[in-house]
Amino acid sequence: MGDVGDLAKLVMAEEGARENPVGRAALEHELADCLWSVLILAHRYNVDLERVFHRTMAELDERISARLSQGGDPVT
Repeated sequence: MGDVGDLAKLVMAEEGARENPVGRAALEHELADCLWSVLILAHRYNVDLERVFHRTMAELDERISARLSQGGDPVT
């Protein structure tokens, strides 16, 4: 959880909402740390991450397409 919090702070810094005295390398490092954590958790809990990722992206695509066809904001 700490890595995700650190990543959120660095993303905010990239967006100009916070100071980032350590630079972009810190963002890159935290992204890699979080990815590693997700891969380890998927392995630990026997989650087929590739299958679930594709399913989730298809669901998101359907929702976003539906909102756009209704003239809505795809993000909210």
